[in-house]
Amino acid sequence: MITVHSGQNPRVRALRDLKQAKVRQETGCFLVEGVKLCAEALRDAEVVTLLADMDKAEAFAPLLAQASDVLLAPGRVVEGVCEAQTPQGIAASVRFPRPLALSAAQGPLLVLDGVQDPGNAGTMLRTAEAAGFAGALLSPQCADAFAPKTTRASMGSVLRLPLWRGMLEEALVLLAEEGYTLVSAELGGTPFQKTTTDIGARFALVIGSEGHGVSPAVSALCGLRVSLPMRGRAESLNAAVAAGILMYGLTAGNLGGVDRETGT
Repeated sequence: MITVHSGQNPRVRALRDLKQAKVRQETGCFLVEGVKLCAEALRDAEVVTLLADMDKAEAFAPLLAQASDVLLAPGRVVEGVCEAQTPQGIAASVRFPRPLALSAAQGPLLVLDGVQDPGNAGTMLRTAEAAGFAGALLSPQCADAFAPKTTRASMGSVLRLPLWRGMLEEALVLLAEEGYTLVSAELGGTPFQKTTTDIGARFALVIGSEGHGVSPAVSALCGLRVSLPMRGRAESLNAAVAAGILMYGLTAGNLGGVDRETGT
C-alpha cells in the first residue's frame, strides 16, 4: 500500500490517462470508478491498481485487502482521476477481459452496428448479460465499451460479458457459417412476436445506430428482419429500450437454466 499526494504523480497520471481511448488500447487496461464497480472488478476481472481516498481507507478496507497494488491519495487527487459527477473516492485500473471467440460462441449474441451513445451502448450490454446472451459484437463506429461512461452504464457487465470489436461483415459471415441466424432490427421488418417460437438460441441480433439504423452492408447479410409494433403515434423508441424488448422477446422460451430471482 503506497501513499501519494500529488495528481502529477506518474502512477496517478497513468490512471487518469485511461480515460483516453488511445491509452486504453496501448496499455490493455481501462478505468472503473465507484464502490460497486471496483468490487465487481475485484471479483470478476484482473485489477491492476486500486486508488482510494486516504480519508476513506477504513471504509474501503474490505476492498483494499483484495487488491495486490493499492494507492492512497487525498480526495482531490482521486476526484481528478474519476469522471463521474459525484465520485465515491475509489477507482481502479482493470485489464481488458478476454475477447469473445466467435468460432466458439454458443448462445445468442448482440451486435451493435454503429451505436454511438455510450449510455445506450452500456445499457444494451447490461441488458444482454441479464437476458442470458453469450456475448456482444461492436462495430468500429460504436461507442467504446471500456470508456468510463459506457462502463458505468453497463453497471459492470463489460467485466463479464465477452465482447468482440471489429468489422461486422466478416464476423457475421463467420457466424452464419457456424449456424447462426442473423437477425436485423429494422423498421418494416416482421413483428418480432412471430419469430420467438422458431428462431432458436443460436442467433445474432443486430441493433443499428441511433440516427441511421442498421447499415446496408450488414442488413444485406441478415436473413431475418424484425420490428417492434408501433401502436401509438410515436415514430420510434430509444435504441436501448428497443434492444431490450427484442433481446427478451427473441429469447423467450429458447434459453434454459434457472432464473436467479424466481427460481424457475
